Amino acid sequence: MGASLYFFFLMLCFRLGQTSLPLVINTWPFKSATAAAWRALQSGGSVLDAVEMGCARCEVEQCDGTVGFGGSPDETGETTLDAMIMNGNTMEVGAVADLRRIKNAIGVARAVMERTEHTMLVGESASVFAENMGFVAEDLTTNKSLNVFSQWLKGNCQPNYRKNVSPDPSKSCGPYGPEAVRTQCNGERHVNIHSHDTIGMIAIDGDGNVAAGTSTNGLTHKVPGRVGDSPIIGAGAYADSSAGAAAATGDGDIMMRFLPSYLAVELMRNGADPSAACKSAISRIKRHYSDFFGAIICANTTGHYGAACNNVPSLTQFHFMVETAESDAPVLKSVACF
Repeated sequence: MGASLYFFFLMLCFRLGQTSLPLVINTWPFKSATAAAWRALQSGGSVLDAVEMGCARCEVEQCDGTVGFGGSPDETGETTLDAMIMNGNTMEVGAVADLRRIKNAIGVARAVMERTEHTMLVGESASVFAENMGFVAEDLTTNKSLNVFSQWLKGNCQPNYRKNVSPDPSKSCGPYGPEAVRTQCNGERHVNIHSHDTIGMIAIDGDGNVAAGTSTNGLTHKVPGRVGDSPIIGAGAYADSSAGAAAATGDGDIMMRFLPSYLAVELMRNGADPSAACKSAISRIKRHYSDFFGAIICANTTGHYGAACNNVPSLTQFHFMVETAESDAPVLKSVACF
């Protein structure tokens, strides 16, 4: 009887996605980011070092055009960046939003955490802070982002994210002014899988120290000043070394309203395995927005990990990366959306 129970426990651990620590896991098939984070851990770096190095790799490589410079131009053609990093031991957080001219957004986020008593800096003031801290000011625009912006203008600024304004935003560009608010239900949103590929990363070392972070250039053709879920604590990511961590990706304007990363970590704290916690966080959003685009990764301090995603035409399966001492290389994982 004892042997049977032991065998059942082993099979359960395998089914839930258990691995030995340390562990690096990140959203989307950004293999080089996983490898960079893993190298940081293996060379004696902290979990914060791992998260920073992993996200920074995506910023340099412009992962899928949705992280780093030269992607997702806003209505004026400018690329701006959002990022955050969280220490699961101290619960300290550093975040930046609407960051201009600075390519290393995750590095600036960490500087906010370690060199100020604040949690988030935004806009031009965040850029000035970064320059004062030694980060190099550079143009974030590229020929590719200029072309995306030019084609958008030629197409009468479609799609865009305006409503209840004049002239009619579905037919023309601005400048826009207010008009009477019309009663409406949750309308169809302009979902593009390549507009939402935030890198979210979790690192857990052999002692159970946890960190999480995100980096993104936001939503293509967004209204200038728009901030999504990525730099929002509990929405884009959350880490607590007494429970685990989670990181989300997708339609940030919707997802940030539900703090899915915080919810998933609290569910794991109360005994839910990571896969179940991820699924519950997605289900909470689905109750209100059944067709939202989004996914989440979760990991706890015992080495279990999981993921979940909402099943929509543009996202039927979600891919994410994992690296452990057992794999000794980034491994592509996937989960069917529900």
